[in-house]
Amino acid sequence: VQLVESGGGLVQVGGSLRLSCAASGFDFRSYVFTWSRQSPRKAREGVACVANSDGRTRYEASAVGRVTISVDKIKKRVNLQMNTVREENTAVYYCSATVWDKPCPLDEIDMEHWGTGTAVTVSS
Repeated sequence: VQLVESGGGLVQVGGSLRLSCAASGFDFRSYVFTWSRQSPRKAREGVACVANSDGRTRYEASAVGRVTISVDKIKKRVNLQMNTVREENTAVYYCSATVWDKPCPLDEIDMEHWGTGTAVTVSS
């Protein structure tokens, strides 16, 4: 099982960034996926999640309207489109996956598989 994040980098406040998570080595269809972030001064927090089975999504409160999570079932990728980014969005972003039959989790459960993260720096 492998999750590999990409797309991080330096972006200015108000700009946009698209993160991508390439999944391999497991039955993509049965999983839910979560994008989380961790910055030096804060605990890791879930940003957005999606259930691959029905496409339902959930978002952390500050992400609503600015962040979109999506699944590319053909390419087996989970994408995170971030718009109107803020300095406080600076963090390492992680993709995670687990088998789950309830609404997808942001922080409620321990995810089974994790990527190694991609760093996002938002500058003013």
